[in-house]
Amino acid sequence: MESKQLDQTDINILNLLQNNGLLSYRDIAKLVHRTHNPISERISRLKKLGYIKNTVAIIDLKKIRSLFTTYTMVRLNDHSSKGFSQFQQMVERSPQIMDCSHLTGQYDFLLKIVVEDLGTYNEFLRLHIATLECIQKVESFPVLTEMKSQTAYLL
Repeated sequence: MESKQLDQTDINILNLLQNNGLLSYRDIAKLVHRTHNPISERISRLKKLGYIKNTVAIIDLKKIRSLFTTYTMVRLNDHSSKGFSQFQQMVERSPQIMDCSHLTGQYDFLLKIVVEDLGTYNEFLRLHIATLECIQKVESFPVLTEMKSQTAYLL
């Protein structure tokens, strides 16, 4: 299916939904000065075309349990498809890894890892990351304070 260029109404809808995924079609229609049915159709189209991947609730995990967040830089010693595949499989099966970005420069990957405490992080490193043959170097940067956390993109 071919996607058409997004117009300003589509952008406005996406901005509203990024900040509050619970808005009703009727509320969105009022905010973008349209009627209910076209908004419903637009949102369905945006979902079908993959502009809206999912709707989730963002919880405040600190209210549930303690957190230890670290950004971990990883350098591979094996850049073959086998090495990348081994690393990717570990990342995909580790719910502690919240984000993984492939980089250029001295390190190959940046991981955002969230666990309960420093001991749990150390155990995760020993049991999941350090056991991989493809790993050359790991460097950790524990988060002292999260100054900003945003999920909405600037459109």
